[in-house]
Amino acid sequence: MTCSPARPLSRAALGLTVAAVATAAYGVLVEPNLFTVRRERIAVLPPGRAPVRILHISDLHQTAWQKRKPQWVRSLADTLQPDFVLNTGDNYGGQTKSTVLESLDDLLDVPGAFVLGSNDFWGPKVKNPARYLLGPSNVAKAHSNPPDLDARGLVDAFEQRGWVQLDNRSAVVDINGTRVGLSGLGDAHMKADAPEASAFPDDSEVRIGVTHAPYSRVLDRLAGAGAQLIAAGHTHGGQIRVPFYGAPATNCDRPRSEARGLFRRGPALVNVTAGVGVAPMAPVRLFCRPEVSVLELVER
Repeated sequence: MTCSPARPLSRAALGLTVAAVATAAYGVLVEPNLFTVRRERIAVLPPGRAPVRILHISDLHQTAWQKRKPQWVRSLADTLQPDFVLNTGDNYGGQTKSTVLESLDDLLDVPGAFVLGSNDFWGPKVKNPARYLLGPSNVAKAHSNPPDLDARGLVDAFEQRGWVQLDNRSAVVDINGTRVGLSGLGDAHMKADAPEASAFPDDSEVRIGVTHAPYSRVLDRLAGAGAQLIAAGHTHGGQIRVPFYGAPATNCDRPRSEARGLFRRGPALVNVTAGVGVAPMAPVRLFCRPEVSVLELVER
């Protein structure tokens, strides 16, 4: 009795279909909730100073229907006990400010600073995911209407809890006895980075640049101003990474190899975090777990 050649082909097709469905289910239901902490040790403090633990969080994209993420984010204040928080934007995932503030509530008790991303001004729009493979998304075209999110209310809420806004601004803060200079630039993805901004306060002992999207021009300006460390987000680490290939795109002008992690740009180290959330219109992560970064600053 001979076996029809169609049967092995149909079994193979069924196997591929099952594998594809299982992978999609994992990417939507499982990995977006596999939160992780990436730790980096950075020797930038003057000799004899106490270590400084900075929690770098970005791309929260908090929506009302997500329950595990706010619980995990709130727990970070106790489990990590950071000395300072840097939030590099894209907090909104929907229209409601209260969901964002609820998620960050415990961290807002810790001294911190922040910049905004484009998704703190405009809500998510339906887009073709393949478009990201061709280059950065066109924010000006996608957001030709006035902002529909309460960015001003979010800023006010953060500032009322003691966080410092750094969009095209600078500040100096004392952390464990070290004067840390902070210089922030607005989101380059929406061309909100002011050309004249990036200078650090003169009395800074350590200089940290802060921005949302790690475009080359922003990294170069902050590094040129003397930043020793730059914190950024925006890329989601690629959000979907291909085994043995990595991130397919960064949604900015940086190479795929810099979609997440710590790398050098001139004299500065740049930390790009893969972010905590997902793009609301593409709520999937694959081989790219959501993360926060702990930047442990130690003496040189």
